[in-house]
Amino acid sequence: MDKEQIVISNFANNLNGDDGAVIGNMVYSKDMFVEDIHFKSHWLSPKQIGSKAMIVNLSDAIAMNATPKYALLGLGLPRNLSSKYIKELSNGLKETAAKFNTQIIGGDTISSDKLIISLTIISHLNSKKPLSRYGAKVGDIVCYTGRLGESLKGLKTLLNGGEIGSNSRFVKPNLRFEFIKNSAKWLRSGMDISDGLASDLAKITGNKAVKFTKKLSKIEFISGEEYEMLIVVPPRNLKRVLNQAKISRIKLNILGKIINERAKFHGKFSHF
Repeated sequence: MDKEQIVISNFANNLNGDDGAVIGNMVYSKDMFVEDIHFKSHWLSPKQIGSKAMIVNLSDAIAMNATPKYALLGLGLPRNLSSKYIKELSNGLKETAAKFNTQIIGGDTISSDKLIISLTIISHLNSKKPLSRYGAKVGDIVCYTGRLGESLKGLKTLLNGGEIGSNSRFVKPNLRFEFIKNSAKWLRSGMDISDGLASDLAKITGNKAVKFTKKLSKIEFISGEEYEMLIVVPPRNLKRVLNQAKISRIKLNILGKIINERAKFHGKFSHF
């Protein structure tokens, strides 16, 4: 058991264990974005850091078919940061939140050795039930949106001293808000791919194996921080979901079918 699982198990209750906690028609989710864990300060501009921190937090709400409304912001700021840097960082957070009609309504700041961004997102469910990561059944079809591997390619370039463009998936993940909102009623379960397909696939299938119909490269299989959607679809609903993806202009990839065998491979994800 890794350290994250130890913490989760110590606070286990019927509200946690998914991308967010559902209370009534509200979803509460939280993620941290930390220097030297998720990014190096020279890799991204302060505005890009703020923007990505907000995106990865909004992703949890969207993955549960909820509309983000409010955010609480916690900041750990190194003493050597200039006022200009802090303003640009704040603008990245604020402008990205505004794109999703989300308002930052409060929080706290402290002095810190590293830049730390902690966000709590408060969202409204788009339907009576959330889109949970649980409930997959044998015979269901597993799909994912977009392309995988781009985030890891960007990370490897940065680690090798290279530069990446502003539209790189490592800098600017895509969120599939409209597609999930419009297709959730036909889905069995769903989650965002944050820890890599190799790790997240076992979570959404309940450790059941998948008979693959699509061949993936190693980089596609292990790339983390993609924030594409991994979904499980009952076979009878597949045409509807594929049609909705077409309407949303999103590529939907059929990965395979869940079979009644235990998964043999579990990926383990770390940032860098």
